[in-house]
Amino acid sequence: MEGADVWSSVRTYLIGLALAAMLTAGSFWISSTGVIYGPGVPVALIVFALAQIGVHLVFFLHLTTAPDNVNNAMALAFGVLVVVLLIGGTLWIMMHMNANMMPMGAAHGPHMHGGHP
Repeated sequence: MEGADVWSSVRTYLIGLALAAMLTAGSFWISSTGVIYGPGVPVALIVFALAQIGVHLVFFLHLTTAPDNVNNAMALAFGVLVVVLLIGGTLWIMMHMNANMMPMGAAHGPHMHGGHP
């Protein structure tokens, strides 16, 4: 009976490996061919990346919706929240920095160097 469990685990990993390899190859194929309209390529790559994340979570990290995996799912959700807040907050700060910075020409004016007007 133990041999069947081992084969089941190996089969799960092999399915995950095959799906991950196909998604990786598909990403390279999409980016190097003209099958998808040019501006849509980044969106397609994002979709493939999210699918790749899903494959890794299910087949390699064994994250399922079973009751004993609630803590793992909550930890993953919290980690995603922290990453989203960190990246989103950084981008928000960087986008609004320009409104609060001194213009480039003002830093080289006569009053900054103690010169006469």
